[in-house]
Amino acid sequence: MGMLKEFQDFAVKGNVVDMAVGIIIGGAFGTIVKSLVDDVIMPPIGLLMGGIDFSNIVIPLKAATEDAEAVTVNIGAFINNVIAFVIVAWAVFLLVKGMNSLKKKAEEAPAEPPAPPRSEVLLEEIRDALKARS
Repeated sequence: MGMLKEFQDFAVKGNVVDMAVGIIIGGAFGTIVKSLVDDVIMPPIGLLMGGIDFSNIVIPLKAATEDAEAVTVNIGAFINNVIAFVIVAWAVFLLVKGMNSLKKKAEEAPAEPPAPPRSEVLLEEIRDALKARS
């Protein structure tokens, strides 16, 4: 029964919801990055390299037959995925760096001193009243 209660506390605290939102947004971000790499970055690079379409670069291992497709090593797809990974890693790095700088600024901000206890306030009022009489 203790483990069930512990899981319930974990799920209710919002950790599961936060994680689910992160996974969903991460998946959508991955789609955007894939499109950026495949549709925006790779065509100009291929053009600069003599019109090469990276997604079509393959190393044939076995030719196609009537019964089976060709067996190939898809180097171009791998290059596209490496570039996509680098872009995602860079974006995550910038995000974490920005969050860390905001966190550091919040930590460096001077904290407002706590209000003095009620007894000190009353003693200061008494002191001020005695000074005013003199």
